[in-house]
Amino acid sequence: MEQKELNRRMPYNSWSFVIVLTIALGLAPLMSEPHLWGKIRWIAGGAVGMKLIDWGDFLMHGAPWVLLVRLAVIEVKNRLKPSNT
Repeated sequence: MEQKELNRRMPYNSWSFVIVLTIALGLAPLMSEPHLWGKIRWIAGGAVGMKLIDWGDFLMHGAPWVLLVRLAVIEVKNRLKPSNT
């Protein structure tokens, strides 16, 4: 019950919100190569010619993935935490 109240107030703690955000924004565009993958390859190649807008685009498309990994780490920590009951 307490977890659901937390999710209602903070959507970035909700699995459904984060997964939808990751699919919608983190994998955009779905038809060709996702922007995030292209930016990662560009950065790995030395980021030659990247402008501020390209870095912003990288952060925008990468943020849902950061939230997804964050939520997964929290979930694993909660499951591994010994219960005091």
